[in-house]
Amino acid sequence: MAVLRGRRHRACPDGGATDPVAPRPGLSTEIGRSTRVKGRKRRQLARLRREHNRAQVRSKRERNQVYAFTEIRRIVGSLDLSDAIRDRACVLFESAQEADLLRGRSLEGFAAAGVYATCRTEGLARTVEELCAVARADESELRAAYDALNRELGLPTGPIDPREYVPRFATELELPTTVRKRAEELVDEARDRGLVAGRNPAGVAAACLYTAAGERDVDLTQAEAADVADVTPVTLRGPTPACRTERRPRATRRRRRQGNRAPSDGPADRPAGRSRRRRSRGR
Repeated sequence: MAVLRGRRHRACPDGGATDPVAPRPGLSTEIGRSTRVKGRKRRQLARLRREHNRAQVRSKRERNQVYAFTEIRRIVGSLDLSDAIRDRACVLFESAQEADLLRGRSLEGFAAAGVYATCRTEGLARTVEELCAVARADESELRAAYDALNRELGLPTGPIDPREYVPRFATELELPTTVRKRAEELVDEARDRGLVAGRNPAGVAAACLYTAAGERDVDLTQAEAADVADVTPVTLRGPTPACRTERRPRATRRRRRQGNRAPSDGPADRPAGRSRRRRSRGR
């Protein structure tokens, strides 16, 4: 009992858990409200609460962090991402702020770029168009901020695998499992043949799903497949391995056209007027 009494009088921290992405992590003091306080005391507490809220942000740097962290939380909530993605995106924004990359660029662009870069490094398939649809930054601002992050901080990001988009697109299109598995096989075949590099990964995934649906006799139009990937239907009709069609070389097509034509006449059978015209020009 003596030990318990001694511990009871010790100062121990109390309160909620700390927030690692807050501008100043730790336990903060909050001045609450009460209906029991009246008159002069109530006005005094209102002034103290106002000054306390102002003093929580000490500098412009912390003000930018609060605004960017709030934007990151909003984007992560709109995309149904985890709290781990939110925390890492906030840490990435703080690293960009320490490297002085925000000068001349928008905070909204860096907030969206932080979420996009974190998704890229964690292997989550999210396109730039999806980020721009929920962010307050446009595509140019996001790409400028992401290029600065990737160039200055050396992010461990590689090319996006089109196979990462296949399960999510198949779920949105309500396609059966057989179509999804066949589309993944088509993506693997395209990668083995070296025809995926330089193409839009979301477009390749949509093209594979469209081709797999056709092979399995599942109704899926090019417009529906292109809409879920945010690409044009022309991308699905291109010479991609997912469409299982390739353009023939020009020489082959030329020989086939020549083979379908009627045999041409020899030099002796040409019209006389044409040869006379050429001889007169030569003179």
